[in-house]
Amino acid sequence: MLRASNAHLLTATVLAMVPVLAPAQGKPSGLPEGPGKDRVEAMCLACHQSREILNSSGYTREGWREIIGTMIDLSGAPEVRDSITQYLATNFPPNTKRAPKLIAGSERIMFKEWMTPTLGSRSRDPIQAADGTIWYAGQWTDLIGRINPKTGEIKEYPLPAKAKPHTVTLDARGNVWYMGNGNATIGYFDPKTEKITEYKMPDPAAKDPHSAIFDAKGILWFTMQVSNGVGRLDPATGEIKVVFMTTRNSRPYGIKISPVDGAPWFACNGRGCIVRVDPATMALTEVKVPGEAATVRRLDFDRDGTIWYVNSGEGRLGRYSPKTGEIKEWPSPSGPKSHPYAIAVVNGIVWYNESYQRPDALVRFDPQTETFQSWPIPSGGVHAGIIRHMRPTRDGGLVIHQSSTNRIILVTPVRSTASR
Repeated sequence: MLRASNAHLLTATVLAMVPVLAPAQGKPSGLPEGPGKDRVEAMCLACHQSREILNSSGYTREGWREIIGTMIDLSGAPEVRDSITQYLATNFPPNTKRAPKLIAGSERIMFKEWMTPTLGSRSRDPIQAADGTIWYAGQWTDLIGRINPKTGEIKEYPLPAKAKPHTVTLDARGNVWYMGNGNATIGYFDPKTEKITEYKMPDPAAKDPHSAIFDAKGILWFTMQVSNGVGRLDPATGEIKVVFMTTRNSRPYGIKISPVDGAPWFACNGRGCIVRVDPATMALTEVKVPGEAATVRRLDFDRDGTIWYVNSGEGRLGRYSPKTGEIKEWPSPSGPKSHPYAIAVVNGIVWYNESYQRPDALVRFDPQTETFQSWPIPSGGVHAGIIRHMRPTRDGGLVIHQSSTNRIILVTPVRSTASR
């Protein structure tokens, strides 16, 4: 079931589309006039919106060529590639309009990158297995992949058509579970047999399994952002139960399990709330997050059960104590429009990213000193976001990604000589 690279097939398909595609399906793209615009509209906007270009940090000709090379292989059409690259470099040179406010500090980290082989897959949501291998989802191309960090070997496995896997997570046996965000399924891949088992949603209103995590009893809990609900799946029986938020457009997103009582909590991407799920009854208890514009992408737990969350709508990092009900927030270094997104708590340190910035900034927050430090996240020779999920590794680091450039990245803290 190993997926071979489909770069040449993708190239031929997109090139065939160039003469017939209308710009942005007949809608004005907003791109400036100039030689190569028609090709950019036909080829680039066939996969993503023009705002990804208009709001970019801009690149040199070499930078644009590198980024294009993570999406589609145009080596067989050099004239087309050069025309697109020249147009983008001419009209969108490097700029600082979305530059992050990076905070210097004494901590050091190392980034180790891999570019996944299927171009344009928007690789995302990596997780480290017990043996150190890294699994990820290729959402746009219906696949999951595995990286061996020791050898650099990458294998990709096709999923059912239109699965559009959003999150991968692992069970105690090493099976790789994915959320079929595009076809209303949850599935798992057995690495030993390479067999895929699918479970369909029991309610037609439950359309988009999103983020997921296992609790200590082996029950899989998952959110449904557009469907406005949360669910659980018992792998022993295959039974799925779903419940829905009573407030419209709450948009349940990130989900984690409390280390104190085993209850799932999820974040509301549509408004300012975090929600506890009763593990037995699935009753929902909502906690309001401060701020009229507050929205919450993701959350995580500290060892004592404290919840850390990103107030994405207001550019703030938040802390909530289920014991006392106290909430405290800190402004993110790059300000109210920085849109914090992914978050992970590792050995008492809070990590998250500022997803609206270019480059996407990785932020470290020390709760003891209430101090920040941040770094630009590389993507090969350029900086291009964004992280949508991050998770701890076994050695106290992070595994992250840059979905715009098909990168999976290990982040490793570097201990100073004085601390050894």
